[in-house]
Amino acid sequence: MMATGDWLDLRGWVEGLVGWSMDNVHDILPSKDLDLTVTISPPKGIWPEDILLGRVLNLQDGFADMQPALEALFSATMICTVVFTTMMLTMLPIPYIERKFIGRLMDRLGATTTLRSLWIGESGVTAGEWWNKLPFGMGAPIGWLNKTLNSIWGNDHELDAVSRVNNRGYHGYWFLLPGFFQAFADFTKFAGKEHIVPKEADKPVYEVAPVIIISTTVLVFAFIPFGPHFYASSPELSVVFMMAIFGVAPLGVFFAGWSSNNKYTLIGGMRSAAQLTAYEIPLLITVLGVCVISGSFNVIEIVDFQAEESNVWNLFMLPLGAALFLITMIAEVERIPFDMPEAEAELVEGWWTEYGGMRWGLMFAAEYQRCYAACLLFALFFLGGWEAPFQGTMESLPVVGGGLEFLLSLIPGIAWVLIKAWALFAVFVWIRASLHRVRTDQILEFGWQWLLPLSIVNLAVAMFLRVWVWDEGWGIVAPVVMILSGIIGLVILVVDEDKEALESMRRPYSTYAVTKAYPGRHPDSKLEDLQRQYTAYSSVKAASSVSLSDTEAGT
Repeated sequence: MMATGDWLDLRGWVEGLVGWSMDNVHDILPSKDLDLTVTISPPKGIWPEDILLGRVLNLQDGFADMQPALEALFSATMICTVVFTTMMLTMLPIPYIERKFIGRLMDRLGATTTLRSLWIGESGVTAGEWWNKLPFGMGAPIGWLNKTLNSIWGNDHELDAVSRVNNRGYHGYWFLLPGFFQAFADFTKFAGKEHIVPKEADKPVYEVAPVIIISTTVLVFAFIPFGPHFYASSPELSVVFMMAIFGVAPLGVFFAGWSSNNKYTLIGGMRSAAQLTAYEIPLLITVLGVCVISGSFNVIEIVDFQAEESNVWNLFMLPLGAALFLITMIAEVERIPFDMPEAEAELVEGWWTEYGGMRWGLMFAAEYQRCYAACLLFALFFLGGWEAPFQGTMESLPVVGGGLEFLLSLIPGIAWVLIKAWALFAVFVWIRASLHRVRTDQILEFGWQWLLPLSIVNLAVAMFLRVWVWDEGWGIVAPVVMILSGIIGLVILVVDEDKEALESMRRPYSTYAVTKAYPGRHPDSKLEDLQRQYTAYSSVKAASSVSLSDTEAGT
């Protein structure tokens, strides 16, 4: 299967650059043979013949023999470096979306640290004129730059009331990205903290656990393509390798909780191990359904199947699979409502309570990387990857199809992948703001009793569609039927209420309020009657009681 086209051909550019440079090195080397032989003539009584050491060497021929291996080495190194750098840079909006979107959902500003905070400080607090303490006047340019920036984008305002607030770092200048640089401030804080190992901890395991978590998380991105020619590695079984590596990190989580020798971390590690085991199996079966319907275990070929062969995203053919993948991935990365292993309200900070400094920061970053990987995989498995929404339909329009095809060809595939991944992470944040934690026993019950059977049903549906429905295309009936079935299932899920479960409080939330408090709700009439009866009773009792004298009252 041929990969879909994209002008951003990273692999082609890098391999061409490396090949060109290696050819130039080959041409620069001398083409003549170099006689590096040395003849030693020992005495006849010791050795009958002359001893010949060294060889005749041709540098061009020798370099040509190892040139393919060198090209592969340098190409792989450069491509992996570019892909890793791209992953880290494109992950920077993830914490920004987390902070700002959750803030907006909660009617707050969220993080407000900006570039302006470097010269105006926070709440009017700065480090003072520290540049004047530098020797030989080296701080003078820094002082001039600080004053210039304060004069242009400082706190001074034509209104005295605004100037007195003295904390306008977030206000007025959207292009300074308020809140975006909070992540850099957090990194600086983590990097400067001391690493303290608990006295009773199992130190070797305690130190190895973060390495397992971080390294396996980064390794997952080796198999995630950002475009048809923008990836580090793409073996035939890339999905299998990727999911196998994705499942190693929970071992590091359990090791971290156990080795800290703390009851909170141990409980968090055990919860994490049980939860991830319960949700790993439905996740793998769901991914297997995607591979079955796409006819491949290669991520790029799965995207090409949606974009080129079927012209229908897997989201519309497997709506149940998309829902299962989203739910299980949220549980795998331990985000609300499935974050009981890290529940700070009862476990301090869960399995990583005893970690601090840079190790805590790197594990925190690894958790966001896992969320980012989950969003990228959803975009690749169900949203057509680097294909624009309805791209095939728009390009087939009779009059404007050619123009739209040209315009869409100008947008690199990585742009669509990132837009879809960032939008899906916003859904993660939306879910975090909408739902609260589910009890551990209910999390496990939900995984084993509901998600596991549903994942098997989803696999059966994928097999049926691929074997009996697929005929060089899906046609019109199959996508419509699957979309309608998904909508009907969602409506049933929303409308259906288990009254017995409500009465016995067996719903997957552990907190219930007798009187719901939210805007627009009127007080309960029964409660008002009770309040009136209590007020009348209190007044009658007060009227019938005998008044005490001042002396008795004083006594």
